[in-house]
Amino acid sequence: MNVNQRSTVAICLAAFLIFSPVTSFAQATSFSGQAVALRATAVGIALSLSDTGPLPASGGNLKTSVASVNVLGLVSADVLSSATSGSGATSQSQSSVANLNLLGGLVAADLVKSNSNATCSSGQAAVTGNSEFVGLVVAGQPVVTVNPNVAITAPGGISVIVNEQTSSPSGNSGAITVNALHVTGPSIDIVVASAHSDITCS
Repeated sequence: MNVNQRSTVAICLAAFLIFSPVTSFAQATSFSGQAVALRATAVGIALSLSDTGPLPASGGNLKTSVASVNVLGLVSADVLSSATSGSGATSQSQSSVANLNLLGGLVAADLVKSNSNATCSSGQAAVTGNSEFVGLVVAGQPVVTVNPNVAITAPGGISVIVNEQTSSPSGNSGAITVNALHVTGPSIDIVVASAHSDITCS
């Protein structure tokens, strides 16, 4: 092998070593998500039921369910179900609770459900979310609106936020959390059907 041949081989090897790591470390779309059917804290009580846990950055699917819960005077509910997933260009989460009764009937519903979605399109992130209710009653009054962040004041210093949403879309990343119900009061914090999704686009 002459000098020119050796120089050509050396240049080719150097180019391979320099540029191949760039290819292997190219950014991929990453995901995050979590769904929790019921999270409650009160004096001496802390609950987190049907919690999927955090979705890995690589995506996948997580699902969990609980048949029922009954904590006298605080909460009773059936069929608590949660799921979160991430693949392709979409991260999504859902959570639902049936036959809900909070604080001795102060808040009740036949069905409570939340949905959250974070998607990529042309490298830009977008987020959407919503809550669904069947037979929602707060302090004896039917609630039919599902606009985001509807605040209702109830007796005993209780505040109920219906379809609570927080989101932060920004360029190639976006996140959204939807809490179907968020009930707070003296020494009480209850979240029903929470769905979180976020995505970072490649």
